[in-house]
Amino acid sequence: MRRSESERGVYNSGERPMNYRGIITIEPGKRGGKPCVRGMRITVYEVLDYLASGMSREQILKDFPYLTAEDIQACLSYAADRERDRITARTRRLL
Repeated sequence: MRRSESERGVYNSGERPMNYRGIITIEPGKRGGKPCVRGMRITVYEVLDYLASGMSREQILKDFPYLTAEDIQACLSYAADRERDRITARTRRLL
């Protein structure tokens, strides 16, 4: 018997994914060209690392008052898109 998408943890709210392009910036001379938040010197990877280490969004916002909840969501959306692109590219090579 097949499980439904919600039982498998797959959700589609019908909402459009966040447009992070105005938030995540890449500048060759800043942080080695790594993606940063709003041109600041904090990288997407640092925000993701804080989340992965167990920090809550609230803790990050308290420790970095210049970040917003939207900035954190933009980092997550950017990472999801990068991963999706990476998997799609690998799948195409296998075909």
